[in-house]
Amino acid sequence: MTTTPVSAPVSAPLSAATRRSIVLLSLATFASMAAQRICDAMLPELSRVFAVSLGRAALVVSVFAVTYGVAQLFYGPLGDRFGKFRIVTFATLGCCVGSVAATLATSLDMLVWARLLMALGAAALIPLTMAWVGDTVPSDQLQEMLTRTGLGSTLGIVGGQLAGGLLTDALGWRWAFAFLTLLFGVVGLLLWGDWRRQQAAPAEEPAEPAVAAAAPQGARPGFVKQALLIVTGPWSRVVLLMALVEGAAGFGVLAIWASHLHRSLGLSLSLAGTIVALFGLGGVMYMAVGRHMIRRFGQQKLVLLGGILVGLCALVLAFTPHWLPAVPASLLAGFGFFMFHNTMQANATQMAPGARGTAVSLFASSLFLGQSVGVVVAASLIAQIGTGAVVALGGAVMAAEGVFFAWALRRRDA
Repeated sequence: MTTTPVSAPVSAPLSAATRRSIVLLSLATFASMAAQRICDAMLPELSRVFAVSLGRAALVVSVFAVTYGVAQLFYGPLGDRFGKFRIVTFATLGCCVGSVAATLATSLDMLVWARLLMALGAAALIPLTMAWVGDTVPSDQLQEMLTRTGLGSTLGIVGGQLAGGLLTDALGWRWAFAFLTLLFGVVGLLLWGDWRRQQAAPAEEPAEPAVAAAAPQGARPGFVKQALLIVTGPWSRVVLLMALVEGAAGFGVLAIWASHLHRSLGLSLSLAGTIVALFGLGGVMYMAVGRHMIRRFGQQKLVLLGGILVGLCALVLAFTPHWLPAVPASLLAGFGFFMFHNTMQANATQMAPGARGTAVSLFASSLFLGQSVGVVVAASLIAQIGTGAVVALGGAVMAAEGVFFAWALRRRDA
């Protein structure tokens, strides 16, 4: 994929109805990412309540990530065949059921099973939202709209970290899942109403015009054939591999940041979760200026500078003797990470425009399977090298990935 062209012909503005749908999908991505990160700050409390090691308590994160990643393989073709917006709507309501089960869990095993159920629903929200936007929005407005949906998932990191830490400290861990129950229920009902509106006026506002134009339903190949066409492409393989590494070193290791601050500096779960939530706020800052940075720096410099910035900030957070330097480090790490991640998303949406749901689902699957690997490896290394070294190692891998992907982009463009 090449950088989104700045000089492309300007298309007609999006309708108010389409923009409203994108806002609702952004709320769904917020809920999905909040569900994914809400357990990070509560891991020490779960370890205490259920009398298990921190590594075993981390199952609520790793099982969620594994299920989330594997489920992508099913949601891609489902979205391409039955409609992405419809699948997102029902998946959001399914997450509400999983959140209820988590709230009522009486053992760690029950909580892990509830998290698995939540992951089965949450897996659909971000990739199918990206694919729906890619299908619906003209190419000259695609990057901006992806930034807006990315803002929802980025704010979800902030909301999940804050809710997990603050509610666990103030009221108990069950209230964090009660918050998710309310969130998924409200968003799911709003999506349901918008989907019914789309169904009632198909002629005025086709939900997914690009899909119809790309390939007739009768000519659409099966999922296996689509997946093979995607993964056998040389550039697609690079993007999927980078997603796997990014998930492990970025999102995976991020799960222990709050635990590291809590254990090494003696911070409360609320304060540790709040500091790590600044990672998401840094992502919000990037989303606010991303449009200008994309034009100024281009994809190569964005991934290079972003990866290096994450690596440097992770070193500060890993070895600081006081909590104050961790505040700007977490904020800037989030800014750098989303410089890298937003470029990855843009490449993923263009890997296979005729089967965008499948392509983006494969990307998300690689990303979150990588996250599950990262969580498991990080948890196993804690007892051997300590949380600080694990955080630093994750940052070093992100820096190296930024250098490599910048080189790969330069080679592709050449």
